[in-house]
Amino acid sequence: MSAPETPAPYAPQPLDGSGYMDAPQPLDAAEGHGNPPSQAAPEGHDARQPQQKAPAPRHAPQPLGAAEGHGNPPSQAAPEVTTRRGLLDKLTARLTGLYDAREARSIALIALAELAGLPLSALLTDPGAPMAADGFEAMAAQLAAGRPVQYVVGHTEFYGHRFTVREGVLIPRPETEELVSWVVHDERRAHALLDVGTGSGCIAASLALALPGAEVCAADLSDAALAIAAENFRTLGARVTLRKADALGGLDKAFPGPFDAIVSNPPYVPQSDLAAMHANVRGYEPREALFVPDDDALRFYRAIARAGRRMLRPGGKLYFEIYERSAGQMRLLLGEEGYTDTEVREDLNGKPRMVCSRMK
Repeated sequence: MSAPETPAPYAPQPLDGSGYMDAPQPLDAAEGHGNPPSQAAPEGHDARQPQQKAPAPRHAPQPLGAAEGHGNPPSQAAPEVTTRRGLLDKLTARLTGLYDAREARSIALIALAELAGLPLSALLTDPGAPMAADGFEAMAAQLAAGRPVQYVVGHTEFYGHRFTVREGVLIPRPETEELVSWVVHDERRAHALLDVGTGSGCIAASLALALPGAEVCAADLSDAALAIAAENFRTLGARVTLRKADALGGLDKAFPGPFDAIVSNPPYVPQSDLAAMHANVRGYEPREALFVPDDDALRFYRAIARAGRRMLRPGGKLYFEIYERSAGQMRLLLGEEGYTDTEVREDLNGKPRMVCSRMK
């Protein structure tokens, strides 16, 4: 998702059934911001393999340094090898302080699993197995600087699928999975769905894969997001029509519809909350996908709801992820914009984070 600026002309390219598609055509009738949950590793023992000295070449005498003995060559260290548990404890210790202990261990598990090319279960079930430390320091330095682990490893899991993520797109959150579940459950007979502000494409791809009978479209204003979303659609084999469009204006021109439902996880965090956000969010995730002005915090919802009156079929629905303190305001806004039967749902943490409303 991007700031509401006038985009440069965008030339989508056709892909084989997924990613960028041709020019807009009418359809026929037929993203909390937290870190991954932690997992505790079992107890184990740290063991180290002794380093060995390389033999001196027979006919190539070496100059002696100040610390060298009587003609003995300097030693060469073998690559460091420790245990999975040893590296896990070491990385957890480096991240504790930046994160709480439980979250630090969760991040360390994800990072080390990627570094070793192992599933998380292998780190947990065989912690005493040897593990080379190649690449450990470079990875640990990035994580200790606050770079999100999802950006460090280059992907994240969402709704049972692996999505590529890089700087430039918001990291998908578990709360957004709950929104997708709601849509999948209630829109099984839908013919056409639109995801506004697709980012990594996690909502659109998940809907396309779960509801193969529906035509799924996705919009974003960010070129970086469009590229990553198209990559994810191709990799997952998700048939999604992706176009560049601004949620704040011209959405109905890019996607005439009609749609059975419009889904969106737009920017909704008030700018005044910036200082309270975790450093790894403030410093790395795209602010235009997160924050809105305090004096117009519902601007994206209002614009999408107004466009929806021209894009939805009669009785069509809006599904939104919302800020936990805006549920009351959202009810009022949707009523003023001509929607009814508004339902607010709580996430797994008991916070009101999702809303659905039907066009009259």
